[in-house]
Formats: sequence, structure tokens, C-alpha cells
Amino acid sequence: MTACNSTKKSQNEAATAAEPVGPSFVADSAYLFCEQQCQFGPRTMNSEAHDRCGEWIAGKFRTYGMEVTLQKADLRGYDGTVLKSTNIIAAYKPEQKERVLLCAHWDSRPWADNDPDEANHHKPVMAANDGASGVAVMLEIARLLQGDSLGIGVDFICFDAEDWGTPQWAESDDDSDTWALGAQHWATHLHREGYTARYGILLDMVGGQGAKFYQEQMSTYFAPEVVSKVWAAAETVGYGSYFPKEDGGGITDDHLPVNQKAKIPCIDIIPYYPDCTASSFGPTWHTVNDDMQHIDRNTLQAVGQTIIQVLFSEK
Repeated sequence: MTACNSTKKSQNEAATAAEPVGPSFVADSAYLFCEQQCQFGPRTMNSEAHDRCGEWIAGKFRTYGMEVTLQKADLRGYDGTVLKSTNIIAAYKPEQKERVLLCAHWDSRPWADNDPDEANHHKPVMAANDGASGVAVMLEIARLLQGDSLGIGVDFICFDAEDWGTPQWAESDDDSDTWALGAQHWATHLHREGYTARYGILLDMVGGQGAKFYQEQMSTYFAPEVVSKVWAAAETVGYGSYFPKEDGGGITDDHLPVNQKAKIPCIDIIPYYPDCTASSFGPTWHTVNDDMQHIDRNTLQAVGQTIIQVLFSEK
């Protein structure tokens, strides 16, 4: 994904439950799900590790009673490479008309092109945070929803081919459409005819050490009510310090095609490190150090419990 500058916009607080609701998110479980994905190795496109991990993710969702759809497509990377892509879609209570969409990307960056050591720029990224953490939070939520009486449906979408965006070392004038390829495909080829949802929440890099989730500009533009809902929920469950009500800049990420093409209001929960010289996405972004040693259970807990609060506040 890429970032741009923005100006802060005022927002109205959306109504949410005044007290914590729903089950307790288990950070140790989410951490394990993150670790298990990494045990396959980097899940780069067209690799055996990618395919095996995809089967594992789909199997976990099925274990938790979800209806799983695999949306396969041949997509074209920035350099013309044909990418064998699979969007993994898991539906909780597929019969429910009223639905909420949770999403994250599950592929790994093929190149650590932001690593401080230039010798690593063509090495793959383990993607413990930038990929596995979002899927891990969704898997833990799916586990907690087993047999629950939540009154709405929930769709978990693991988008593929998000991180094949043009590397920094490549010669290219414009890379805006080279990111989020799986999400772009899904948004124009919905897995179910007429599919819609009340709103969507994208989880991207939600397990990093020292992470704080500022309000991303494209989210406040397309879905200000959802931003207010989520940030109010974080405060209700005691994690408001992780969710500053301040501007975090604009991001090109999976939520853009969900908003622009699928017409579902969708926000991006993504970290912003205003004082990090390596990247505003944090020190491990697109480096070989995006590994389990830099995953923080406290960050997973803050995000996971906030999403639980949001879901169980829906009527």
C-alpha cells in the first residue's frame, strides 16, 4: 500500500454500546494463528507456501462452521507476471440478509524493498504483521462466533495479491493500480450476486509493536460513521489509547476498491507511526524484520476486542 498526506476532518460520534459487550478476545490464540501462518514461510504469490497456507486458512474457517468460498482468478502483476490468486471468503450465518464485512490480505510482499540493508531488497517478507496479523484476528473472531447468537451475518474476506505493488527499485511512473489486486477483482466480481453489507472494516498490520491506529483519510471520506463507530468502541472497551482520534494520512489499500467499486462503506484500521523515519507504517514495514519477534499480543488484543465490541453492538 502507499500513503499520502491529508487534512483532518471533524467527525460525529456514532452511537455504540455504552458498556462492553460480546466475548473476550483471546490474544494468545490470535498470536498462535499468526505464528502458524508464518510457519509456512513467506506466502508470496505463485509459491507452494502460499497455496498451502491458503488451504490452511480455508480449513480453519470451515472448522469454525463458516461457509467458505474460494474465488480464484489469474491476475496480472505490475511486471506482467500472471498471479494465481485466491480470495478466501468465509461466511458466518450466510442466510442472514444484514451483514458486516471484515477483511485483510493474506499474501506476503515478495520483496523487502524498504529494508535499511539494500542487500535485502529482493528477499521476500515473512509478513507476520503485514498480512498474517489481520487474518489471525479474523480467525480468532470466527472461533469466538461459533454457536453464538449474533443477530447479523459476518463475512470474512482474505484478499490475495495485495502486496505485489510496484517495488521501490523498479522503474515505473505510476504504481497506484498495482496494489490490492485481489480486492480490485472481488469488488468487480462479487462472490454472490447482489452482495452487499452494512459496512466493511479492513485489518492491515494490526499486530505490530508500538502500533497506534490513527483515522485514515480515505476511511473518513468514504465512511465517517464507521470510523466514529469503531473509535468509540475502542474507547468503550478500554483501548482508546490505541485509537487516537487524529488524522493518519490517506492510504491506497484494499478498502479503496471496496468503497469505490463495490460501493460498500469500508474503513482501514492501519497503524501510523508519525515519528518513524523508516516508514509511517512502522520500522518493520516491507523489511526482513516483519517477523514474529515484532508481534505484540497487546496490539492484537486492542484491535480484536474493539472489533468484537463493534459486531456485538449491531442490532
